Amino acid sequence: MTNSILPFSPIHCPVRVLIVDDMPQVLQDLHLLLDLSDEVAVVGEAINGLDAIRQIKAVHPDVVVMDLEMPEMDGCQSTTLIRDMDTPPKVIILSVHSGLEIEQRIRQSGANLFIQKGAGFEALMDAILNKNEK
Repeated sequence: MTNSILPFSPIHCPVRVLIVDDMPQVLQDLHLLLDLSDEVAVVGEAINGLDAIRQIKAVHPDVVVMDLEMPEMDGCQSTTLIRDMDTPPKVIILSVHSGLEIEQRIRQSGANLFIQKGAGFEALMDAILNKNEK
């Protein structure tokens, strides 16, 4: 019996993503698109910022893709609370709105990135996979 050495093969660990949006169709569409990539695993969905905080504590995502405007607690308010967690996930804010005021508010909340909805799926994937970190 010969002793053989197996080549090293790194274990592929997809980026764990939580999707947060108050629109069911947006949640569904994002989930379907992200499921197309073997580099991403959608580990949960939330419908507002409060729900997102609960989900983060339960599923421990690497990245949160969050809508800006939601009922109960918006994306900026919840991002501020997420930043105070012991090991906060990366937060990517999505919004149909843009402008200096909105971008300043998002930056002040501690979000890692802001992507305008409609920017294209590739931009979102690059953000999730750290391909366009600032």
